[in-house]
Amino acid sequence: MKTITVVMSLMFMSSFVAAQTNEFKMKLWPNDKLQENGITEPEKTENDRISNVSIPDITVYPADKEKNTGKSVLICPGGGYARLAIKHEGSDFAEWLSKNGITGVVLKYRMPNHHHTLPLEDAKQAMRMIRENAASWGINPHETGVMGFSAGGHLASTLLTHFDSVTRPDFGILFYPVITFDPGYTHQGSVNNLLGKEQTPALITYFSNEEQVTRDTPPTLLLHSDDDKTVPVDNALLFYNALRSNHVRASLHIFPIGEHGWGYKTSFPYHELMKSAVLEWIERN
Repeated sequence: MKTITVVMSLMFMSSFVAAQTNEFKMKLWPNDKLQENGITEPEKTENDRISNVSIPDITVYPADKEKNTGKSVLICPGGGYARLAIKHEGSDFAEWLSKNGITGVVLKYRMPNHHHTLPLEDAKQAMRMIRENAASWGINPHETGVMGFSAGGHLASTLLTHFDSVTRPDFGILFYPVITFDPGYTHQGSVNNLLGKEQTPALITYFSNEEQVTRDTPPTLLLHSDDDKTVPVDNALLFYNALRSNHVRASLHIFPIGEHGWGYKTSFPYHELMKSAVLEWIERN
């Protein structure tokens, strides 16, 4: 049943990270298969945001062994296709999921720098790696979803609509996502960073993911704030309505306030409600 709620009140091991949890990193591609994105500046981390990403990887946060549900989620942080909000839209969520028996996998994808195929290639490769390593990671390969935020929500929704038989997610969770490239509703910075000057009608349509939904699109949960001035809530509405039109199970939560980019920040007024909605969606899918 479709619901709408309006709230009104890893093949190439690189290194293990020493921390409270047992997360570890894996490179996405061997060097001879890594297509360059044209960025020559070194990768830089500032205020928990990573820019100039040219070497993609995943960080795996295994589920708590005593609570392991076998479910996993690929997490795509946002940042306008220019940088990655790697903490509150990445590792914070992965750590929380792992404590709830769900393996979180944070994707550090290449910044496209107008090479529009690269982020989706990285997302697909990450899904392949999760499923190839499912047995050793204690994961059910048929219970693997994708989660994305803002431009990372666009990447996640692109994977939800442009998959193949191996890379199709089993469910989706989209936070204040960029969905459409229609100039009346989109986040133009994300469009420019992904496509550059190559903004042909064909590419605009290809990456307007509300137009790419079919009956095979995985069930999707959308969460957005009504007062979001960065990515209009119309984006979530467009994707939700496309899912409904194609008889795909969907749920939409529109919060009255929160603006943009709240992720896992506890300052978000509906933080606990958001967490409950996400856990319930993963459990039911």
